[in-house]
Amino acid sequence: MSRGVVIVGAGLGGLSAACHLAGRGIPVTILERGDQPGGRAGLLDDAGYRFDTGPAVLTLLGTMEDTFAAAGTDLRDHLDLVQLDPAYRARFADGSTIHIRAHREAMRDELRAFGGQPAVEGFDGFAAWLEQLFALEFADFIDRDFRSVASLLRQPAALARLASAGGFGRLQPAVDRYFDDPRLQRLFSFQAMYAGMSPLRALAMYSVITYLDTVQGVFFPRGGVHELSTGLARAAQAAGAELRCNVEVEAIEPARGVSPARVHTDGGTIDADVVVANPDLPAVYEHLLPVDAPRRLQRGRYSPSCVLWLVGGVRPAATDPGAPDPVHHTIHFGDAWERTFEQIIDEGRPQSDPSRFVTAPSVTDPRLAPAGRDALHILEPVPNLRADLDWDDLGPMLTERMLAWAQQVGHLDGEPEVLHTTTPVDWQDAGLRAGTPFSLDHRFSQTGPFRPALTDRRLPGIVFVGSGTRPGVGVPMVLISGRLAADHALRQLGGGRRRGSNTAPVPTRPDEVPHGR
Repeated sequence: MSRGVVIVGAGLGGLSAACHLAGRGIPVTILERGDQPGGRAGLLDDAGYRFDTGPAVLTLLGTMEDTFAAAGTDLRDHLDLVQLDPAYRARFADGSTIHIRAHREAMRDELRAFGGQPAVEGFDGFAAWLEQLFALEFADFIDRDFRSVASLLRQPAALARLASAGGFGRLQPAVDRYFDDPRLQRLFSFQAMYAGMSPLRALAMYSVITYLDTVQGVFFPRGGVHELSTGLARAAQAAGAELRCNVEVEAIEPARGVSPARVHTDGGTIDADVVVANPDLPAVYEHLLPVDAPRRLQRGRYSPSCVLWLVGGVRPAATDPGAPDPVHHTIHFGDAWERTFEQIIDEGRPQSDPSRFVTAPSVTDPRLAPAGRDALHILEPVPNLRADLDWDDLGPMLTERMLAWAQQVGHLDGEPEVLHTTTPVDWQDAGLRAGTPFSLDHRFSQTGPFRPALTDRRLPGIVFVGSGTRPGVGVPMVLISGRLAADHALRQLGGGRRRGSNTAPVPTRPDEVPHGR
């Protein structure tokens, strides 16, 4: 009789795996130590403000739709999802601004007003290149698990096509070929930081992140990004999964011979045919498993971290000349560029001229803050804990600097009513190695088959899921990781490969790219 699958952690990866497994009729039990699902995509309620504590940007709608569909339901039955237009606004140090619009012609009009016809022509060429790269990458590289370098090399034609398109070159020079304006060069390359890399060093293949932001679109579920977590949990439960919150997992035993895998909790032991582990991968090895982490994980290079401020306060009046029209997402670029990455990554120092990402979800959903106020999610990249910094002193200093800036640029009128600060030390206390929520960075040696695997041959009956394993960091990648983990679990259960898994045809035209619109 099948004992089914136990999933440790109700983060987005674990919930995705639950949807794919429960949708196939596999008995699934999800164990979550918190009082609600979500993991890093959590929720904080304070004084009438509702904050997302993790991801603020959702892209690749088709992957979200596929995850709900795997559980036999429709995304729109669980989420009131809207496409943001503008997707975000960019504000530059010289005072100029540009909006990333949701539709191609509106974006071309925006660029024409910003930089004239050369900017439009550059964007047309750039968007065509992005579409080509995404079509080459998605089915052959992102949406499948290469378990070894040999498995990757068995696709020489796909590798050759990606190389021919420039995917293995450097990102910043690739972007610069299409735009002469330094502001646009920054606008269409800063997304490499999502992968933990400077655009000057990142592979051009990571422009796929730019493609998702600027071509496919950015989405938001009313109620906050945490609604994605709760929606996936409801979908998995409706498909038959059991969710148990407030359960502390103390150890995981791999299967041995005829003995099943076992999960030891503060309330007893649960036997399982397969255990899917969702916490940060180094923490799983360090605290839950009987073996040391593999060498590539022990020696891994981690992404920069961030300070995250959740700020509740009065929105500046529309009549205030310093207050721009509020939008959902704003990227503020400092004047520095190359120097910024040198300071954060090479020197291990905070930015002297910081760029920041501000999300004001209450602009889209006023229920998230009291009337006339905003719930702000302000993120500033900083070094991770591999840098020797005193966060007891640095945290308050950066907070004071940020608040003065937020008032100056028109995000906040006066002092905040609510303020929560998360520094790299807090990320580490939450179980994240090196104090970064962005896991291992995506240098070539930590990409594809070089990234930590979803399984460990020393640990039968155990599968990993999340940003620390394959394919990598970001909500779409973590949802895909959940599907790949479910595929591994099904193979260990003797169910074989999920129908259609890893067999999607390579999109060859833009209208064949799986975009979900």
